[in-house]
Amino acid sequence: MPKNKGKGGKNRKRGKNEADDEKRELVFKEDGQEYAQVLRMLGNGRCEAMCIDGTKRLCHIRGKMHKKVWIAAGDIVLVGLRDYQDDKADVILKYMPDEARLLKAYGELPENTRLNEGIANLDEEDENAADDYIEFEDEDIDKI
Repeated sequence: MPKNKGKGGKNRKRGKNEADDEKRELVFKEDGQEYAQVLRMLGNGRCEAMCIDGTKRLCHIRGKMHKKVWIAAGDIVLVGLRDYQDDKADVILKYMPDEARLLKAYGELPENTRLNEGIANLDEEDENAADDYIEFEDEDIDKI
């Protein structure tokens, strides 16, 4: 049997999220950066995000955040724009829900941005969802 030469297993590599408890300073965008809302995760450290300037971009999650900061659909992130590729960007920072609400309160995010929903449906499919239901009268139920 080979001897274990490592320093620990999977839980050691994950580390502890002790830094999440303390408050951090709110980071605003600078030149070459933009706020975005994640539309869907694509895998392989990539996601599709709708930037506040109205452009849908393919975003790459930087290595420092990979497997340490979990990003889901609907999250507000700060992306770094590329000079040479306008349709691609790099995720720099994920905002916590309370930080995203503060950004909206400061006017950095537009008013129509949905923050507390799991997935960002920018289409108007939700308005037509009420038409899918069929109402039955009591007489119809008795016939069944």
